[in-house]
Amino acid sequence: MNLEQLAETFDLLGDWEERYRYLIELGRKLPPLPEAARTETNKVRGCMSQVWLVAETEPGPPLRLRLRGDSDAHLVKGLIAVLFALYDGRTPREILDTDLQGAFARLGLENHLTMNRRNGFYAMVERIRSLARAAERAAA
Repeated sequence: MNLEQLAETFDLLGDWEERYRYLIELGRKLPPLPEAARTETNKVRGCMSQVWLVAETEPGPPLRLRLRGDSDAHLVKGLIAVLFALYDGRTPREILDTDLQGAFARLGLENHLTMNRRNGFYAMVERIRSLARAAERAAA
């Protein structure tokens, strides 16, 4: 799923209660994160809930990142699924060049998440961007 498909689905759902339910459903579809990946190193700082994000490189050319993650909060798992729709399988440069604020606005999330959730969302974005920068440096 990409941003446009996600935005179209959001548009079809109408009210935000339905969209929240859809986000939670997206989160339920995430593959499980192995217990061994739930480490302090993989933990996202700045989130009110527990969040772990991991990137594995897929050799290229071009090199791509495969993302995995989990959270103890259902809505946050859905937000992780949204981020994976935007970033998973992309090159580090594509990840770093993605206009996330534009995507966030396109989905209408800005006005419908609490400040804490929004801050946590951007903390997850920064973690993914950090993983992309590290992969880009390692590949150079």
